Amino acid sequence: MKFRTSDDVRLEYDDVGSGQPVMILSGIGGNRVIWRDQVSALVDAGYRVINIDARNQGAAQHTTKGLRISRHAMDLREIMVALDIKKPILLGNSMGAATIFAYASLFNTTDVAAIIDVDQSPKMIIDDEWHYGFKNKVTWDNFPSVLKEPLGRSTYHKLKDETYRVNKEAQEKYPYDEKLNYPFLKDHAFQDWRDVITQFTCPFLIIAGEKSPFFDCNFAPLIAKSARYGTYKIIPESGHIVMAEQPDAFNLTLLNFLQDNNL
Repeated sequence: MKFRTSDDVRLEYDDVGSGQPVMILSGIGGNRVIWRDQVSALVDAGYRVINIDARNQGAAQHTTKGLRISRHAMDLREIMVALDIKKPILLGNSMGAATIFAYASLFNTTDVAAIIDVDQSPKMIIDDEWHYGFKNKVTWDNFPSVLKEPLGRSTYHKLKDETYRVNKEAQEKYPYDEKLNYPFLKDHAFQDWRDVITQFTCPFLIIAGEKSPFFDCNFAPLIAKSARYGTYKIIPESGHIVMAEQPDAFNLTLLNFLQDNNL
């Protein structure tokens, strides 16, 4: 399905199932098809799933407009309003999780049922008091030039055959433009969401990959502890794309969390 934002950018999304809404956001350079195992599991469990390709991601429009994380958060808000979605569960991997943090900073979490962060540290730049930045290499001394380097492999465990096939097909059909989206990557990496997370009023789960090439999984217990209703799970034998690398373990963790919180 297509959606036009207030600044006239076309986004793409799927809307399937019924019941408690779950809104899904992928990571930078990603496609919404990577969540196929979660979409089916959630629909089977009685949830409505809205799975979104953000601007410059997947099948959505490639544009120079709104290359900042706050605009991505506004896009999420506009879809929620247009679809009349009340109290959604927000689920995001990597940049998708950061978009949710930006949403919370702009609109707080009183209208959110729960937040699930999949392998995204709230601060990507390393300094003297924060050691869980991106790839353990982004510092104030090399930011932002280091972000021009290839992001490199994000996975540790291979994807299931069908997930690999549909994701590769989507990547070939809708190639990611790193140069076009570089200003956005800079804005994304510059942020520090730790203070926002301390203000969450809804249940909050971090699912981290034990072998993530992008983030040291030890950020998860530290940040979960900082939230009022925070918890975490580290998935063994998984990299950054936890939901596609270990879908069974991921889905069990996700559904247990939702059940435990009566969602």
